[in-house]
Formats: sequence, C-alpha cells, structure tokens
Amino acid sequence: MGAAGSKLEKALGDQFPEGERYFGLENFGNTCYCNSVLQALYFCVPFREQLLDYYANNKSLTDAEENLLTCLADLFSQISSQKKKTGVIAPKRFVQRLKKQNELFRSYMHQDAHEFLNFLLNELVDILEKEDQAAKNDEETSPPSEKTANGPKNGLSNGAKKEPLVTWVHKNFQGILTNETRCLQCETVTARDETFFDLSLDIEQNSSITSCLKNFSSTETLNAEDKFFCDKCCSLQEAQKRMKIKKPPHILVIHLKRFKYIEQLGRYKKLSYRVVFPLELKLSDTVEEADIEYSLFAVVVHVGSGPNHGHYVSLVKSHNHWLFFDDENVEMIDESAVQTFFGSSQEYSSNTDHGYILFYESIANRN
Repeated sequence: MGAAGSKLEKALGDQFPEGERYFGLENFGNTCYCNSVLQALYFCVPFREQLLDYYANNKSLTDAEENLLTCLADLFSQISSQKKKTGVIAPKRFVQRLKKQNELFRSYMHQDAHEFLNFLLNELVDILEKEDQAAKNDEETSPPSEKTANGPKNGLSNGAKKEPLVTWVHKNFQGILTNETRCLQCETVTARDETFFDLSLDIEQNSSITSCLKNFSSTETLNAEDKFFCDKCCSLQEAQKRMKIKKPPHILVIHLKRFKYIEQLGRYKKLSYRVVFPLELKLSDTVEEADIEYSLFAVVVHVGSGPNHGHYVSLVKSHNHWLFFDDENVEMIDESAVQTFFGSSQEYSSNTDHGYILFYESIANRN
C-alpha cells in the first residue's frame, strides 16, 4: 500500500485536500461488506463530523462501556488523526465488536452490505437513545442543587406523550414516507406515516433511479381479495394506495434490490440489470411537491454474478475527486468511470460490478 498510497498522493499532487485522509481498510476474511459501507459513511461528511464530536465529548468512556458506537467513533478518529495522508488501517476492534453483537456477521461467509448498513444505523440509534435515557435518569436522581436551572429538559406535565429522541443519526438519514389509501366508495383518504433510513427500490432492465422512484410511488388498486377495510364505510371496499415521500432525508440512501427470490429455482438470483444512477438527482413526487436536489457522493458496489459469493468495493466523491476503495487499496478514478457500475444491458455479461447502495446528499444541506 505504501506504493499505492504514494501513487494516490502523486495523482492528487497540490490538489490533495487539506486535512483529508484516504486510508484503505484491512480485510479480516470476507469483511469487504463492512469495509465498503464504512468508507461510504466516513465520506458522509456531516455524519463523520457529528460522530467525531461525539467521540471528543465521550473520550472518558471506559473500555467497560465499549459498544459499536464507541468502536466506530474510535475508528473514524484514528483515520482522521493519522499523520500520513494515505495508508491502511485495520478496523479490528470494530469488526470484533460487530461479530460479538450480531451472530449474523460471525461466519466467514459472504454477507450483505445493505443488511449491515441497516443493522449499524439502528444499533447506533439504540445506543444513543439508551445513553440519553440514562442521562435523564441521573438528572432525576441527582440532588436539587445539581439539576439544571430550568428543570429537566424534557419535563412533561399531565402525562403528555413523550416525544421520541431525534439523534444526529436521525437528522442525517431519517426521512418520512406517507402511505395514502383512498376509498373508491366514499373518497376518504387514510394516511399513515412511517420513517425510513433508506429506500429499497425494485429494479427493471435498462431503467433509471428516477423511473424506479416513480414505480415506488405509483398508485396500486386494492380489489378482489386485497380490498381495504374503510372505517367510514365500515366495510371492505376497493381502494387506491400509494406511497409518497413526506419528508425527504438530508442523506438519501437508495438500496437497489439486486437479489431476487426466483420461485422456479428455489433460490435467490442476482439481477445484473442496467440501472442508471445520475450524479445529480431531482426528487419529485414528494408531499411538498417541490423538487429536492441531491448529489451522489458514494456507491457501494457488489462484484460477482451471484448473491452468495462475490466482493464489495466502494466509490466515493471527496472534494470533487472520485476515489475507488477496494479493502486495503485506494486509487483515484475519473468521474466518467462511475457509469461503468450501472449494470449490464444483457443478462450474461463479463461485467459483474454493479451499483448496489447509493448515497446522495441534499444540495440544500451543504454548508
């Protein structure tokens, strides 16, 4: 990596971003699923900055309180504080903790990068919520003189409903979907909101992210056995149902459903479909109706022809340069190379490197 690292430094030359670090991550036996997602998250700058702030404010935490959040914060801190600009870091503590925490990731088998991302973000939220609750409990049990002057921050009178904690993980990744169902008999619309950290989209051959999003929000008619129970009519009725994005997230994570269960085969198959993902994405079909613009900054790529084997790499945009991360190796690539990861327009193609998880940042969210 010494040579590769210096090659990257030479390639960037005077344009090497001030204070930035480009480090490969060691593979501990099929941990590429983890490495590729960690690189995408490291170059999600708002998330990285908030995680490093958390680390700075919680350095006093002892090893006895080690968890996935402290291990991730420690890893990101290690990378960002390296004296060298490039090199390799072994995310050993993080991987050990991950395997200890979840038996799904214990084997040396090929793992799913999307499952890992989902597990990680939810685990970080759980840890932050528990810490917040513990801090509130401490506040309640401390002597009056030690309590804040304005009383407990979330003091709720008259048994009011407790508001869920909005962590910095939520602020970056959480969006809100609204599920609208319109009864075709009485025209009453029932709306149900649900939160998401990523959108999983069905894909079709020779399509685009925009068309996949349109399909995601398309209207579906509920009839025959699928009729909807309308509270107003007090009976089962035909209805129209659609999903809309009510509150788009700052960081939009799109998961392309490339692994499909084929009934006739009795197993999963990888869909190598060509799905165009633009560098700049306009998100329409939201409740607000206004278009929201996003910019692509990372892609987790699945390499291989099947779901149970293969490799993961990531493409990352940092300071207007595109970089290719393959475990220990980091190299600069041209922006035009991103389109080689759209997928294959024919079913049997020698190209098996396909975009799997896309990370977009809201342009309005940038400072």
